[in-house]
Amino acid sequence: MEIDTMMHLRIHELLSKNMTKAVVHVASNNNTNTGVICSSRMLVTTNGIWKGTNPLDYSLPLFILQMTIIVVMTRVLVVLLKPFRQPRVIAEIMAGVILGPSVMGRAKGFGNMVFPTRSFMTLETVAHLGLLYFLFLVGVEMDVAVIRRSGKKALVIAAAGMALPFCIGTATSFVFRHQISKNVHQAAFLLFLGVALSVTAFPVLARILAETKLLNSDIGRIAMSAAIINDMCAWILLALAIAIAEVEGSAFSSLYVLLSGVAFVLVCFFVVRPTMYWLMRRTPEGQSISDGHICLILAGVMFAGVVTDAIGIHSVFGAFVYGLVIPNGAIGVTLVERLEDFVMILLLPLFFAISGLRTNVAEMKDILTVGLLVLVFVLASIGKIVGTILIASLYNTPLNEGLALGFLMNTRGLIEMIVLNIGRDKQVLDDQSFATMVLISVLMTTLVTPVVTTLHRGSRRLVGYKRRNLQLSNPDSELRMLACVNTPRNVPSIISLLSIANPTKRSPIFVYALHLVELTGRASNMLILHSAANSTQHSSRTPHKSNTSSSPHIFSAFESYEQHAGGVSVQPLTTVSPYSTMHEDVCVLAEDKHVSLIVIPFHKQQTVDGGMEPINTSLKTVNESILNNAPCSVAVFVDRGLSASTVRLATSRRVMLLFFGGPDDREALAFSMRMIDNPSISLTVVRILPLEEHQSGTSSSSVVNNYPMENANSAEGQQRIQDEECLHEFRLRTVGRDYVHYIEKFVRNSEEAISTIRDLDSRHELFIVGRSYKNPSTDLTAGLKDWTDCPELGPIGDILVSSDFSMVVSVLVIQQYMPEGPQPALMTTARHGMESPMNNNQPVQQYLNNANVRMSNLTSSPTAPFNVGWN
Repeated sequence: MEIDTMMHLRIHELLSKNMTKAVVHVASNNNTNTGVICSSRMLVTTNGIWKGTNPLDYSLPLFILQMTIIVVMTRVLVVLLKPFRQPRVIAEIMAGVILGPSVMGRAKGFGNMVFPTRSFMTLETVAHLGLLYFLFLVGVEMDVAVIRRSGKKALVIAAAGMALPFCIGTATSFVFRHQISKNVHQAAFLLFLGVALSVTAFPVLARILAETKLLNSDIGRIAMSAAIINDMCAWILLALAIAIAEVEGSAFSSLYVLLSGVAFVLVCFFVVRPTMYWLMRRTPEGQSISDGHICLILAGVMFAGVVTDAIGIHSVFGAFVYGLVIPNGAIGVTLVERLEDFVMILLLPLFFAISGLRTNVAEMKDILTVGLLVLVFVLASIGKIVGTILIASLYNTPLNEGLALGFLMNTRGLIEMIVLNIGRDKQVLDDQSFATMVLISVLMTTLVTPVVTTLHRGSRRLVGYKRRNLQLSNPDSELRMLACVNTPRNVPSIISLLSIANPTKRSPIFVYALHLVELTGRASNMLILHSAANSTQHSSRTPHKSNTSSSPHIFSAFESYEQHAGGVSVQPLTTVSPYSTMHEDVCVLAEDKHVSLIVIPFHKQQTVDGGMEPINTSLKTVNESILNNAPCSVAVFVDRGLSASTVRLATSRRVMLLFFGGPDDREALAFSMRMIDNPSISLTVVRILPLEEHQSGTSSSSVVNNYPMENANSAEGQQRIQDEECLHEFRLRTVGRDYVHYIEKFVRNSEEAISTIRDLDSRHELFIVGRSYKNPSTDLTAGLKDWTDCPELGPIGDILVSSDFSMVVSVLVIQQYMPEGPQPALMTTARHGMESPMNNNQPVQQYLNNANVRMSNLTSSPTAPFNVGWN
């Protein structure tokens, strides 16, 4: 039959909106005598351009082209917005706006050819399928136990941050209902608008906090806990809004929808969840779940969506609840690993792009309606911020942190887009209201990151944090050390290193044992604080059980060492984060705990034949990032036998320090200073000096007085003077100790320096060297930098662990923290009958003067350093 052009276009428009009932209604009211509508059949695949057909007239080629354009446009915008630190959801929505009728769609050729109205049904179907699985992953990654552990503060902030904007939004919308809710169901409109205004996008918030380095801060933890509670309430209100929007049923239809939804949730938690636990118990520890079980679980996602859609609630609600009942552990990790990349990178951008494609700026014609919607949105946002600030002030939170928390709670994204799209599909929101709300939400989310970054600067944590390296540490207080552990194999290495550091009650060591776990199967990073008494039980309750399964063994080993060794206190922690940002968690924790030294294991481990093989290439990047960004000194430990049982049980240990000069070597000397009170450790300090100094007759004992003044004022001269002073104080401190030896070696160049190191005594178990990579104080190591395979070890450390080196020995490479900006000028003080150009507060001098009062009677003569015990 023939249908006029206007009616044909109207039918296609209604089909694109998935409103079949309305199409039938239009057909039955048509003036023609028959109720049958004929439309051209949309074929799936083409026969090829060589047969004269246009591929874009067929659904599959057109869909592939659309997906390609959307993904490429999204990635381009992600790169462009990355300097502005905008979340990816902004780029995905803006991609749809640019490709839609607001910008590129205005070109009739592009809009009709690439994004014709007839293709929207296929595009939206696939997009909603991707949304279905994404909400399932969000449910899997969300830890319901966080709500129980979030505490009263997060619960009250979540309630105030949702109730106040909901009331303001619905109240103002009710006042202006005749202007902004024309030809729509008013009660459902108010409820949909209230949910959209009060919700906080939990996945987007998690990524913003990770990018702003606030995820493990107090404000980050509160915001995450409040957002989870907010999300749960938003889903309940959304289900209620959908039930009210169904106005065509009986008077009890809304009640039936709610009761059916409650029954679905109860079945998921009391039937499906026990089944998942049964499945976990049947899976052997250390093995992944079978493909058959994965297939059944993924089919269950679609079945849950069908059930809730049949009930009258949107299908994504069923997928989300179904994901919540998946227990933390191997099942959740496997599901996320297999689905996350495909869903996040390929399918989810389609949903946000469709939100942008549906946004037509040209529809925003009524200035009064648009202005009132903007006013309602702004008032609701202000209400959320004010409510958050008021509640935060009750808990003595500073104003700037309360304001930053309020903006974080205003993060928009996925949930709001779902609410707006469902409202549009249910004809609760018209095109004008939809477009206005989408654009305002995008604008609000773009403000969150810059505002929060401005209000909450990380420099606040630096107040009072002075002891950033071993030289600056107060010898009368404990040494705070952050020991990073990648695998259980690192634990004996760290314990052996702690034993050599000689912790005592007079010079204790407080160790933060940090287990580094790669982020898989969660929406965000997390920092787990373990109790020494119940670390095993706590780890069993934490997410990522498969990844943190070794944590109890690691922490029990440290706990056992703490009980048997005096002067050591251990605080076990676990950080779960991606390798790309793991160094940030380490550095932030070091600042928060005022740590003086971070110990990181080398990314290679020793093989049976004595060689070195990489454990994980990503750990090399993590170590390099820690060295470049650490707020304190860093030590890289290469264990090549120090943790062996024969070495650990030996009555004596031999340690050698190679001293070339510079801040890193002085830091290594300060670390070695902690060993000199332990007679079971034989310490040898080998100083490498240029041969011209030996030929000129200038000894290290007189170089401080005889150093040329024209060179003393230079940066290299000041470094050299500090080297001499530190070594002089070290000799004063170790006089009379037979187990401490000092040797000077004179070489012409770096080749002779390497040859000298090769000829040293091979009976030592540990070599300590400075990294000397950024600030070499001598030309003897400067020429070696270009030949290093592992820059994180520095030139000397790289040689010691190379396969060409004759000795197989453990190596500790130390890098001193150097504050940025100009250094304080050196001052002259009289000490030991000589003028010493050192600062009155010189750290090594403080350490030496306070470490052992008994040495005061042994230093009556300036020649004391060359008494018994020195070679």
